[in-house]
This record gives sequence, structure tokens and C-alpha cells, in this order.
Amino acid sequence: MTQDSQEQGFRLPVFQGLLPVDRSGLGRDILAGFTLAALAIPGTMGYTKIIGTPVITGLYTILIPMSLFAIFGSSRHLSVGADSATAAVVAAGLAGMAVRGSNEWLALCSLLALMAAVLMFAARVLRLGFLADFLSRTVLTGFLTGVGVQVALLEVSGLLGLQRTSNDPLVEIVHDLRQIGDTNPYAVCVSLAVLVVILGGKRISERIPGGLIAVVAAIGVSWALNLGAHLETLGAVPSGLPTLGLPHVAWSWPLIQKLLPIAFACFVVILAQSAATSRAYAAKYSDRFDENVDMVGLGMANLGAGLSGTFLVNGSPTNTAMVDGGGGRSQIAQLTTCVLVLLVLLFLTGPLAYLPTAVLAAIVFLVAVRMIDVQGMRRIFVEARAEFWVALLTAATVVVIGVEQGILLAMVLSLLDHVRRGYRGRNSIIAADKRRKGWQTVALSEPHQIAPGLLVYWFTNSLYYANAGQFAEEVLRLAKAKGQAPLGCLCIQASAIADVDFSAAAMLRDTCKLLKEQGILLVFAHVSSAVREQFDRYGLTEAVGAQAFYGSLHAVVDAWEHVSAAQVTTTSSTNGASPASI
Repeated sequence: MTQDSQEQGFRLPVFQGLLPVDRSGLGRDILAGFTLAALAIPGTMGYTKIIGTPVITGLYTILIPMSLFAIFGSSRHLSVGADSATAAVVAAGLAGMAVRGSNEWLALCSLLALMAAVLMFAARVLRLGFLADFLSRTVLTGFLTGVGVQVALLEVSGLLGLQRTSNDPLVEIVHDLRQIGDTNPYAVCVSLAVLVVILGGKRISERIPGGLIAVVAAIGVSWALNLGAHLETLGAVPSGLPTLGLPHVAWSWPLIQKLLPIAFACFVVILAQSAATSRAYAAKYSDRFDENVDMVGLGMANLGAGLSGTFLVNGSPTNTAMVDGGGGRSQIAQLTTCVLVLLVLLFLTGPLAYLPTAVLAAIVFLVAVRMIDVQGMRRIFVEARAEFWVALLTAATVVVIGVEQGILLAMVLSLLDHVRRGYRGRNSIIAADKRRKGWQTVALSEPHQIAPGLLVYWFTNSLYYANAGQFAEEVLRLAKAKGQAPLGCLCIQASAIADVDFSAAAMLRDTCKLLKEQGILLVFAHVSSAVREQFDRYGLTEAVGAQAFYGSLHAVVDAWEHVSAAQVTTTSSTNGASPASI
């Protein structure tokens, strides 16, 4: 979190993505807004096919939600709108709860947007923006790849002009193969033409709005050749602004309980994907960015979506990249897009009636294919083989079981991966380096003493119940190791120990007692003030002795060498100095 956001506390800062206005770049931002509109208008209409709502609701996801994020968000770059990942989560979660495409279905979609907004606001109050860091890039790559495969398989029927019969991609693709003889040649030709236009435009230049060109051309050809007589078209599309109000649904606590897991899954996707995108562009341009403030913006955007009769919105990496490629450097670009969509809603919805649905199927199919990150999966396979199988399992879960289960598995696997990496530290020994007349770290299997009779053990994690056993096992093994001199003192280099829990404290008391029985003194170096307070509270300071804490390894070595020198000069009748005299 930035210092600015800490000073602001719980206040709701506004216009962070707009101010200060760069007057020299104002024209560039407006032009980028035109570029975004050219991409987003056909794209959002395509997402309505994924989620199963009227095509006009796709335009609604731009009008109010994008404007609200521009006002309340912190990112100057993030473009908020409809997204295929959250659309797929909602479509899979609502299956069986209402008739797809019905008014009740749309009301449930809007209610989910409101619930996601509530979760965003709650997360902001609790300052949970850091949760985005716990969805690893590995499982996120696998999740988005799985969503891409699922959505692409579901759109094959639209490309072929067949009726979709299931939201299960494997069931649907089997059905398509069985009905391949009923393929509509007009739909196939339209689909191929759209794919050629979009892909061909991208080969020429990334800035060519291939999707918009394909939509406009398809509308013109459909009107001129009366394609509606041969294949399915959108039909009449209502014009005008959305009606504001709560979703028309029978509110009840059982319904909220059914929708809560879906809303939470969407919340995780929105938080992780939006934060990752905002963080990447903030780093690229050295801009301010606060994920907690962005949660307010995303919450307001979804609140606007729910109240304007449309579905969930998310931070879109694709749209954000398009704005950046068009030269946009602030939310002025997104506000420009909102104005253009307003004009379309007021004056240009009539021609949409002639648009073949195969056009939207082709657009969504391409979006889905781009989500299949083959290059990313290949890189994970080459660089981190174990993590590749985690990503592949996540992707397979999305395709075979469902998107909602896939995101939950992604969360669990990310947390397990974090625990696996964090709880068992890669500990080592700090030993003398005679060649360089200094110190070096060596493996625990090579317990070289830093000074005769003194061994330094570097524990590289906080001490808690999960790794307390590892600490005790390694320390007691080192106590029995043979060195160039009998071990008289074992020092714990504790600079990495940020916390000690109750279980670890009990282990330390037992370990100290066992070492004392062997005549070995246990001391600590670089203990932080917070950990020292925990030692006092647990009674560990009394157990090890108040003189067992040193500010540096140099102090430990000097004290031990002083004891060793005293042992040499002490008469044999005293049997040498006591280890406790360090």
C-alpha cells in the first residue's frame, strides 16, 4: 500500500485515475477511448452469449460501471467491463437455477453483481487487498487457460449454426459432433469471414478494430442479402438507457446462500485479475496504485452494474492493453468510451437487429482461444515442472468439473503452495571462511564451527507449530555433530524469525533443557524487539538466560573467544569455565 493511501485511511478518494490531467496527452487519451470502444462494443455483446443475457446488457456493462471505476478507482490504466472469466463463472453457477436468457436469469446475474460489490466493500473495510497476492501466477494461468478451453468448446455450436443444448463443454462438443450433418452453411461462412477479418486485421496492425469492422460489415451484408431468412440474427434490440433499480427477484436468505459461493468465486477472480493488471501497468509507468482503493472502484462498478440491470464487471487485461496500445494514460480514455457507448444506445441499436449470432460466436471464440496461454503453460513446464502439473490440474478441473470449482481449487492450491514453500525454511550453518578471512554459509550436512566450540545455526523462517519440529530436530542433530572442537555453544541466527507461537515456545524450552543436559549453551543473535517481547511473555528469556541475547554474530564470537581464552588460562583445578559464563 502506498503512503498516500495509508494517510487517507478509510476515506474514499476520488478521481485518482483522472487527476492530474495531462493536457498535452488529452487528445491521445480521447483517441485511445475511440480505440477501446471499437474493441469493447462487439466484445461485450459477445460476452452476453457466454453469460446468457440479452445483447444490450453487454453495452450496459460499459456505460455506468466503467464510469464509476474511473471516478472511484486508483489505477490510471485499468479498464473495467465485461469479462469472459467472470461470465463463465456466473453461467456455470446459475445453471439449473433459472431458464437461461429469461428475465429471472438476468435478475440473478444482476443480484450477483450486487453481492460481489458488497464483498468488495467488505474487503476494503478489512483491508484485504493483499489477498490478491495469494492466487499464484501458476494457478491463475491454469485457471484462465481452462476457462478459455471451456468457452471455446461451447462456442463451436454457434460457429456451425447449431443450437446449444448444454453448458457442459464436453457434453456440448459431443452433441455438436453428432449433429454435424445439420450444420448451417450460411453460419459457417459468416463465422469464417469474421475470423478472417479479425485475424487479418491483427496481422496488419494491432490497432485495427477487426471486431468492429466485422460487426458493421456483417450487419450491412445481412441487411442487403436478407440473411435473417437463412440463419439466426439478434432481432430487435431495445434502445435507450438502462432502468435503474434493484433486480426483480424473490429475495430470500436461502437464495442468498445459494448465490454466495458463486459471488465469492467471482470476487476472487475480480480481485486477482484486476490487481495483477493494475500492478503491471502502475509499475510500467511508475504510477501510484492501491489495491484497496481499487476495490472501492470495483465495488462501485459492480454496484452500478447490478442496479442498471446488467451483469458482473471485472478489470479486463485485454481492454487495458488496448487502451495502452492506443496511447491512453488515464481514465479519460475510458470515459470517452462511455460517451461513445451512450451514443450507440441512444441512436444506433436499430441496425443490431440484423447482426447474425454467428458473428458474436466467432468473436467470443477468438477471445477464448487467446485465453488459452499455451506459451505460459510451456514456460511453466520448462522452468517449474511441479508447478506445471498444478496449473494443468486447475485447467482440467475448470473444463471437466466447472469454473466455480476450478477457481476454488486454484485458491486452495495457491495457499498450499505458499505453505509448502514457507513453513520449512532452507536453513544453513554460518561458518568461518579461512580463504577470505570472513564468514560463509554451508549446508547443515557440513556443520563447520565459526570458532572452536561455537556453531551458528541460521533459521530462515518464523517459528510456529508447523516447523517447530524441524527446528528441534536440526538443532539436536547439530549438537551431536562432530567438529574440530567439542561443541560448547550453539548460536541461533534469528534475524529471519519474525514471530514465535505458543507451540514453538514450548519446543524452545524443551530444546534448551536438552542442550543444557549436554553441557551446550544456547544463545541468540539478531533477535528483533518484537520477538524478544514474545520470549519474555513465554518465559523463554528466563529459560535461556537474559545474557543469551546478542545484537550481532561478532558479539557472540568475541564473547565465546573470550571464554575460550579464559578456559586456557584457568587452572586445572577449576575444570575450566562454565559454558554459562559467555
